[in-house]
Amino acid sequence: MFKLKKTVAVADKPQEGSSLMAIIVGSFAAFGGILYGYDTGSINGIIAMDMFKKQFATYHDANGSPYLTSGQTSLIVSLLSVGTFCGALGISFIGDMVGRRYSLICSCGVFSVGVILQCSASSIPLFIVGRVIAGLGVGLISAIVPLYQSEAAPKWIRGAIVSAYQFAITIGLLIASIVNQCTKNRTDTGAYRIPIALQFGWALILSIGMVFLPESPRYYVKKDRLDSARRSLGRLHSLPPDHPLITEELLEIQSNNEYEMSFGKSSFLDCFKTDGRQLYRILVGTTIQALQQLTGINFIFYYGTDFFQKSGISNPFTIALITNIVNVVFTPPGMYAVDKLGRRNLLLIGGVGMCVSEYIVAIVGTAVNSVVSNKVLIAFVCTFIAFFASSWGPVAWVVTGESFSLRTRSKSVAICAASNWLWNFGIGFATPYMVDSGPGNANLGAKVFFIWGTCCFACIAFVYFFVYETKGLTLEQVDELYEKVPKAWQSPSFIPSLGVSEADAAANGDKPEIENIEKVPMEV
Repeated sequence: MFKLKKTVAVADKPQEGSSLMAIIVGSFAAFGGILYGYDTGSINGIIAMDMFKKQFATYHDANGSPYLTSGQTSLIVSLLSVGTFCGALGISFIGDMVGRRYSLICSCGVFSVGVILQCSASSIPLFIVGRVIAGLGVGLISAIVPLYQSEAAPKWIRGAIVSAYQFAITIGLLIASIVNQCTKNRTDTGAYRIPIALQFGWALILSIGMVFLPESPRYYVKKDRLDSARRSLGRLHSLPPDHPLITEELLEIQSNNEYEMSFGKSSFLDCFKTDGRQLYRILVGTTIQALQQLTGINFIFYYGTDFFQKSGISNPFTIALITNIVNVVFTPPGMYAVDKLGRRNLLLIGGVGMCVSEYIVAIVGTAVNSVVSNKVLIAFVCTFIAFFASSWGPVAWVVTGESFSLRTRSKSVAICAASNWLWNFGIGFATPYMVDSGPGNANLGAKVFFIWGTCCFACIAFVYFFVYETKGLTLEQVDELYEKVPKAWQSPSFIPSLGVSEADAAANGDKPEIENIEKVPMEV
């Protein structure tokens, strides 16, 4: 179906200074993923808890037991994504106005307000309002973290650092599953309020830590604060601000920014222009985020406990815990492979693995008795999660974070993150109606995996034809890649040639003669 290719990159690991600080900065910023992951994982178990149903359910079955309708479950879970969608778009203004670092701190404050409302709620309407406000904070964080990481990380390890955001999401999911396991049998409201209240801790850690980390040097360049940009680069590379390597990198960033700004200030409309293939890039970014959601991963992590319970599995909370462990264990291999195999190869491998796993779940779940099918369901759901965690989970954020020009980067990343949350909302809202039995519902059960598997097949085709390989390139060289390489499947053989001198020429309105400049490539 496709051929895996070696990618070509210029040897770029610095011989002077240290990348340790940049790695620390990017890795700590990834902590924002814990807020998203923990919230997703906690609501998964909370809606299945007896005490939550007793407190919030307005319907009772024939035996007098309270239950949540498909509509109530859908609203409680999915309306978080309404807030996240708005937050993701809003960060394009906040991120450029106050900087990447302070945007993260403000986002934690917004998230905390939503947590307070959820903890104090005793009815569904107030709980939903809290979910929407918390979602606003999560949406702000989800857009700014990959942006901040991409702008601060050295190119030779940028993929792994941005992937750490997804790794943090998996850790958040796992912690939430453990907490739910510990509190689910409580006979007071602490059963669900304790898991919710713990989210204060994650927001507090992230906001305090960001106070001590440097701002993105590319943000300072964008604001024409070159002395601050020089100091920030010095901290990130553990070199004196006046070191020649710092000067060289600053000149490259500055020249590229001046060239882009020569076209005027950017707006959301600029993200959809054909100049510099911005429209192509935004379509790739939004589609890859949409396809990440359409793999069906959040069906497992939003509704997995409830789904396992209704499928006749006797220990659904334990199975949910196992799926979260698999998610955590298989994310680091993807973080390593993204800078070794490249973005395209890893996405293609992951797409095939997910597609096969989900079709097996769907076929066996439809054709075989429940005892056998449940064992297969558990096994291949775990296989599906393993492929997702090591490919589409982290790499979708990597592609989003590094594909755009500095002039439109914050707005473009915001639009892509908003796409993620828009599809997250749609899937979260529709899934109970698709899976559950009852009047007006599709009652698909395990057949829903036919839908997710088909979407994974679409993932494979999309990556092959449209996703460019950006491994080993600076963010400035990514612009050259899109300008010089017409087809995505040709991108793995691209050799960058845009350096400081060429960027200076570009800033003066001249097109660099790339083919006349020699570069010595290194096969990876």
